[in-house]
Amino acid sequence: MFRFENIACLYALPIVLVLAVLIYFLAQYKKNQLAKVGELKLLDRLMLDRSTNKEWLKYGLWLLGITLLIIACSNPQWGTKKEKVKATAADIYIALDISRSMDAKDISPSRLERSKKFVEELINTLKGDRIGLISFAGSAYLQIPLTSDYAAVQLYANAANTDQAGTQGTAIQEAIELASKAFEDDTPHQRAIIVISDGEDHDNAAISTAKDARENGLVTFAVGVGTTEGAMIPVLDRGRETYKKDDEGVPVTSKLNMDLMQDLADAGGGNFYLVNQGSDAIKDLKARLDRLQKRDVEQNSFTEYNSYFQYFLFIGLLCLLIEQLTTQRKSGFNKTGKKLWDF
Repeated sequence: MFRFENIACLYALPIVLVLAVLIYFLAQYKKNQLAKVGELKLLDRLMLDRSTNKEWLKYGLWLLGITLLIIACSNPQWGTKKEKVKATAADIYIALDISRSMDAKDISPSRLERSKKFVEELINTLKGDRIGLISFAGSAYLQIPLTSDYAAVQLYANAANTDQAGTQGTAIQEAIELASKAFEDDTPHQRAIIVISDGEDHDNAAISTAKDARENGLVTFAVGVGTTEGAMIPVLDRGRETYKKDDEGVPVTSKLNMDLMQDLADAGGGNFYLVNQGSDAIKDLKARLDRLQKRDVEQNSFTEYNSYFQYFLFIGLLCLLIEQLTTQRKSGFNKTGKKLWDF
């Protein structure tokens, strides 16, 4: 199994892209300044020792060196020893609303994008438990069953969008029922479902379904997305962004149904949060999930890893050294620009 021990270091990689863009614009600026002096072809003849290719080579070596040093800091590792490890884990489904109202932008950048950010942080916090993903709108869909492959869950969550919904609505009831059926019933333990939604266009049966699920050991937590003031729902019409309208042509305002989400959590024995609470909500949610009766699981886990940062460090430093030793002059010219030989 491959991993980065310090994956946070990789967040510095976009800096390399920014530097590359700056270098490009710097080169364009220098070119424009030279053009003010005289014709570029004539200037190239006068500056016989100047090599544009070597100049770009130096830039490339420098950027490559910085990139490799960043990767070295993250310490790439490969698992070498795998063992079966016994642990206790909770079984948790995340139910993500992908109805059209989740495109509303009363919270930035949109309800759905903020929800996906919340899910990402939640997954990182729940590592050690088994997590599954359900998406729902007019119907509920099992995206990925319970698994310890958190990267896969995150991948499916990041790919979620409102165009995936076959029918519109907010079928929270179906999501809870689907989670209840997807859980394994071989051992007695509590399970949980975390419903992330704006609660709009809901089915009133969701409350009673959450209550019934609680009696069968499924605890329902609710995360409200949006604001009570609401916002219009953006839609594309022939490539142009407009807003969803009702039958009379009036733009529809979508609002967070806070009462429903609160009632849903109360009926399901869980707790209600707002997605805007971010880390505070996740911290409290984690604490409550830790109180659930967990199951014993046996997992194959890598216990030893080999580090390979030294290879990236060596090649990165070598690139920077070569960059320093490389001149911008063409081969065959001395430091004064005098030609040493002719071919």
